Amino acid sequence: MPKQFLVILLFVPFICLAQADSVKIIEKVSDHVSSTEEMKVFYSQKLINANTVEVLRKGIMEFRVSHAFGDIGGSNGGVKNFFGLDNSFDVRIGFQAGLTNRLNVLLSRSKGASPVQQLYEIGLKYQFLRQEENDSKHPLSLTLFANSVVSSMNANDQEDQENSFKKFGDRTSEVVQLMIAKKIGKISLQLNPTFVTREYVINGDDKSLFSLGAGARIPLTSRFVFIADYFHTFRSQASKDLFADPGRGSLHFYDALGLGFEILTAGHIFHLNFTNATELLENRFIPRTVSNWGEGQFRWSFTISRNFIIFRDKKNK
Repeated sequence: MPKQFLVILLFVPFICLAQADSVKIIEKVSDHVSSTEEMKVFYSQKLINANTVEVLRKGIMEFRVSHAFGDIGGSNGGVKNFFGLDNSFDVRIGFQAGLTNRLNVLLSRSKGASPVQQLYEIGLKYQFLRQEENDSKHPLSLTLFANSVVSSMNANDQEDQENSFKKFGDRTSEVVQLMIAKKIGKISLQLNPTFVTREYVINGDDKSLFSLGAGARIPLTSRFVFIADYFHTFRSQASKDLFADPGRGSLHFYDALGLGFEILTAGHIFHLNFTNATELLENRFIPRTVSNWGEGQFRWSFTISRNFIIFRDKKNK
């Protein structure tokens, strides 16, 4: 934890210098747009576990910190672990920047919360379509996200474990995700079909998985919003049976469900989340969510993000 706080403190001077600009970025957001103006379907780049169709405009950079704690209930939660707060489950620190008004690049580092840890992520996000108010030509927003993640941890000496890496390629995984969204009145809805490929899996597990995600954003007040997302992963029965074997720890996989609240401020977007997703990256929680809401195995997490102007687009002032 001291190391994590040190990293955050390094950005304090940058935050102070950029505060005026970042406030302007947030204040420009409005629910009321003209009939031909492109509208924001979501206010944030992510809901809880799901990416959104939104991208940053050219010259804007988002700094995002996500922190997940341990289970609130179940055998690993309760009073003895202060309802999960005693456990630092997973941490992600990431940057996303607009190279153009439609293309973003992102970099992040995650702690990881399963046998595969110390995760570096590089990704791209491209928006093909933006929904326009009262314009039948653009009734939807459409964005593509792709990433590659690599683990820098030491390989496990034991055979047939998730982290029994033999070569560099075994450390990598990739995600391709399509986001299709529409804002109806004040409510935003989205579908996230997602494809995950892991270059190394234990014998009998699925190397590639398809998952269908969905998300929603429902404003309760002008600055307080209910958010939710859900992912159903299509896993083979052979893989389920493999992990259900007592020799593998009798593991059972569950769909990732997240519920939370989005709080808008002048300069920040703050998320308070509750989810059974075992990790923060799609590369990990889609193939390996082993926590069950029904047994109290969900955890609370928070995300805070802030936008900065890193350079000004002279063509689009």
